[in-house]
Amino acid sequence: MGLLDKFFGGGADQAAASAPRYTHVKIHPQVDNGIPPVNPSFAGGTLSCKCSSKPVKVSVGAQTAHNHVCGCTKCWKPSGATFSQIAVVARDQVAVTENGDKLDVVDPSAAIQRHACRECGVHMYGRIENTGHPFHGLDFVHTELSDKSGWAAPTFAAFVSSIIESGVPPERMDEIRGRLTELGLTPYDCLSPPLMDAIATHVAKSN
Repeated sequence: MGLLDKFFGGGADQAAASAPRYTHVKIHPQVDNGIPPVNPSFAGGTLSCKCSSKPVKVSVGAQTAHNHVCGCTKCWKPSGATFSQIAVVARDQVAVTENGDKLDVVDPSAAIQRHACRECGVHMYGRIENTGHPFHGLDFVHTELSDKSGWAAPTFAAFVSSIIESGVPPERMDEIRGRLTELGLTPYDCLSPPLMDAIATHVAKSN
């Protein structure tokens, strides 16, 4: 160690201290190797289901917002992923363009009506029909279903504890939260503070 390193801290010791510890923990294929860059001028793209024949296609006509990884048991996620990845976009920017006859609502009683391909099971978009819901007017989409890059990057992790309900051993939660933090995805057991504030504001106005 050099003299400056000795007095000011640095070199190999500092690098080792700051090196990621949890790279072996898998979150979602879109973030496991780092958060992809955002294109400031990105204006949307087409989402396709996983069917090799006659895939369902959904056009998203704008950049998404509030992209995040989600631990709930309702959102679709690819095989092997611990979390799903989902974002929102204005409802009027979402349109089914091909093979919409293959779509069914997964759970008609749910607040978010998740429209999924009945053949491959992929959720193409989630829509809120209840006009009194805080997020009415926003559709939920999985931008990983697009072959374009530049979509809004995930910025937080929601409902982290819920992955235990999916079968993740509770003793793994420390390393999972550690990996989320390394990736810059602050872990919450609800939604992010801005979204929780939006919900509270809606309720306050309603009352």
